[in-house]
Amino acid sequence: MLCIRTFSKDPFYNLALEEYFLKNFTEEVFILYQCEPVVVVGKNQNTIAEINYDYVKENNIHVVRRASGGGAVYCDLGTVVFSYLTNVNEEKPIDFKKYTKAILELLTSLDVDAKFEGRNDLTINGKKFSGNATHVFNNRVMHHGTILFDAKIDELSNSLKPRKEKFIDKSTKSVRSRVTNIKDYIKTDISIEEFEAQLMVFVDKRNKCSKDYKITEEDKKRILKLRDEKYKSWEWNYGKSPDFNMEKIKKTKAGLIELQMNVQEGIVKNVKFFGDFFQVQNIEKLQDKLKDCWHKRETIEARIKDVDIDEYILGLSKEEFVDLFF
Repeated sequence: MLCIRTFSKDPFYNLALEEYFLKNFTEEVFILYQCEPVVVVGKNQNTIAEINYDYVKENNIHVVRRASGGGAVYCDLGTVVFSYLTNVNEEKPIDFKKYTKAILELLTSLDVDAKFEGRNDLTINGKKFSGNATHVFNNRVMHHGTILFDAKIDELSNSLKPRKEKFIDKSTKSVRSRVTNIKDYIKTDISIEEFEAQLMVFVDKRNKCSKDYKITEEDKKRILKLRDEKYKSWEWNYGKSPDFNMEKIKKTKAGLIELQMNVQEGIVKNVKFFGDFFQVQNIEKLQDKLKDCWHKRETIEARIKDVDIDEYILGLSKEEFVDLFF
């Protein structure tokens, strides 16, 4: 097994690195990394429905979609992310317990009573500190997960906080649960880097023949290409969301405004505005301007660049109007 401890804090790069080694190598691989603050949504989730859009925008928290299923997770520099890339040679390619044994063994050695519970979680005293997900590609399996070591729990909660508006879609909803940091239970004072190093030791014990792998310039070049073309793209992170209907009601200086919208494959197919606002122009003209528009802030702003919103919703600014869509 190849062992990679990437020191990049770029979440887009790290997810691209996982996919690169999954699809271009035949050796089994174990990867460890940390990330700048980011919300990582599952492959089958509706991104807008899973994140607190206003909060992540205001706090410069990244948003990225991963290749595996499961629910949305928050990661920051107090979180350890691990990934196993293995070859399928058995009837049961998805085995969450198998890939979390090294973590539980390490915590036992640190006198922490951690358990595997539910479908794919690791817990301490019933509180979740690790969530796991799996993606199968041909005869290869990627199993990855997070370990909350000393993460900012308030940031986690606020980033994933359910929004008030109602979504009706076919996506997988995140399971909100109580979470905790493992540092609170470790009696010795160790850093996250020391914890990572010890985890590498326990992984090595379970996978004899493990060896460190150094990223080559060619590897890096191809990983960066995948990062820029896929993982940093709006089409992947938002456009891949399942079709959904969105209803939002907001009280503004212009009055009460209700937005109803249908989005298919990332494109606004229909949008309607209701409320007690005043108008000069027929609101249907504004609705028509937004049909077949990408559900993307920059695209919506471009569509109304030459539109006087005040003519359609008296007293509403362009920025407030665009905010209604998210």
